[in-house]
Amino acid sequence: MAMERTLVLVKPDAVRRGLSGEIIARLEHRGLVLRGARLVQVDEQLADAHYAEHRGKDFFAGLVSFITSGPTLALVVEGESAVAAVRSTMGATDPARSAPGTIRGDLGLSMPDNLVHGSDSLESAARELALWFPELEDETV
Repeated sequence: MAMERTLVLVKPDAVRRGLSGEIIARLEHRGLVLRGARLVQVDEQLADAHYAEHRGKDFFAGLVSFITSGPTLALVVEGESAVAAVRSTMGATDPARSAPGTIRGDLGLSMPDNLVHGSDSLESAARELALWFPELEDETV
């Protein structure tokens, strides 16, 4: 297994509900390590760049509106197979379809308020980490 680094966003709904600590704890209990964190009031430029792959889709404006609606806690998470570990810890995108024991299955309410974002591949992780943590670009895992 490979050591990987990925992006996790604790979205505005989770921050508003005071779930940041619980989400971080679940990631750490999986054996993942936090390598960076910052609380960000996301502007439209960052939101547009982050969700660029969805530009032109019906739900794009809603994604931008939601991520800019309040503070987001951006995390750099590292560990063995971190991308897959984060995604399985988060659960399915729709909280109603997430298994018990996952972040979204236990804590999520409904779409689009699904609490967290995690990069879906190493390529996405590299692109997203460069957007949210540009100072880490020269670092290797």
